[in-house]
Amino acid sequence: MNISKKDMLLYVVTDRSWLGKNDLAAQVEDTLRAGATFVQLREKQLDDAAFLAEARRIKAVTDRYGVPFVINDNVRVALACGADGVHVGQEDMEAGDVRKLLGPDKILGVSAHTVGEARLAEARGADYLGVGAVFSTSTKLDVNTLPFETLREICGAVSIPVVAIGGISRDNIRKLKGSGIGGVAVISAIFAQPDIYAAARELYNLSKEVTTA
Repeated sequence: MNISKKDMLLYVVTDRSWLGKNDLAAQVEDTLRAGATFVQLREKQLDDAAFLAEARRIKAVTDRYGVPFVINDNVRVALACGADGVHVGQEDMEAGDVRKLLGPDKILGVSAHTVGEARLAEARGADYLGVGAVFSTSTKLDVNTLPFETLREICGAVSIPVVAIGGISRDNIRKLKGSGIGGVAVISAIFAQPDIYAAARELYNLSKEVTTA
């Protein structure tokens, strides 16, 4: 499956930390109605059976909108639910091994923090890169903030799309302009907000502004 920069424009990463009594599939649909262009299901607490059930529900929503849907880390769940692909971090499975399991037609996203990691991921079959953390973030406390210049160097070093991630909000997103990114990946800036649709719509418009040369 071919991935372009426009698919990265507003990349939403789910998080049930703020879910409460709400329904995750309904929240994802709110982001898609607002313009989200890519969805990653990220589940750290669910067992594989519950993860798979949730993945199938989310995939039914993304299918209706024709938006790419990937699973964070779990190749088994991704293959079982028919997701479009998987996103893996540097501490997870090696990109080349994941590509062998997925086959040539699924999407493979890889996290990268240096030019070397980015080039290696592309060489091993990555379709896009998640690069960060570009700002400090409460989602991953053990990740250092990536300098703007490194983000720009990574974007210039690879031919595949790059999505910036980590602490991105309506207040700081404009600082990423000129980096070469295809878009932004957001978690709390959408899912922790009282009006998910409005938050996603605003970030969609801001991302278009930031990625316009």
